[in-house]
Amino acid sequence: MKQVLLASLVAATVSFVMVDAASAATIGQPAPAFSLKDTNGKTVNLADYKGKTVVLEWHNPACPFVVKHYDTSNMQGLQSKYGKDGVVWLSVNSTETGHQDYKKPDALNVYLKAQNAAPAAYLMDESGATGKAYAAKTTPHMYVINPQGTLVYAGGIDDKRSSKKEDVATAKNFVSAALDELKAGKPITTATSAPYGCSIKYKS
Repeated sequence: MKQVLLASLVAATVSFVMVDAASAATIGQPAPAFSLKDTNGKTVNLADYKGKTVVLEWHNPACPFVVKHYDTSNMQGLQSKYGKDGVVWLSVNSTETGHQDYKKPDALNVYLKAQNAAPAAYLMDESGATGKAYAAKTTPHMYVINPQGTLVYAGGIDDKRSSKKEDVATAKNFVSAALDELKAGKPITTATSAPYGCSIKYKS
């Protein structure tokens, strides 16, 4: 009886792993669908933006690597520049509610205003389900989805893997390169890169 029970548990575990792997975000494949509330309580679905280029930016205001890109206005500059070009920029926060880094939606709205941030929406993923579907590991962790809904970039924002603000000026920005190439109808030169930053504070 114990052997049968053990075999069943192993089979169930293997099945779970296979399902999880199959749903993970993969370059060249449809981006995982999601439905999340933004900081104003509005439900946002990825499907709402079919036909548009979408950027996903995993975010945590307390992370020094995020601070690097916001204190220099690097991230806000990208949000504004490409937003004017029709790109939908979605910031996603997967910090679980019990962690010290968690901020409630109202507090995040105050933060976004103070930072002059310009995402199309700031999405709350307290369960971590969307972050895990995309295998998001760090803040920031960046993704670009083309108008057909295909994931075309996943990884770090640039090639300077530090929290030093002065590195922003000399970094090669993979996200802006991917967006420019996508607009020009060119293949994405760098479709993946290693993300860097603080680990996402997922719900355990």
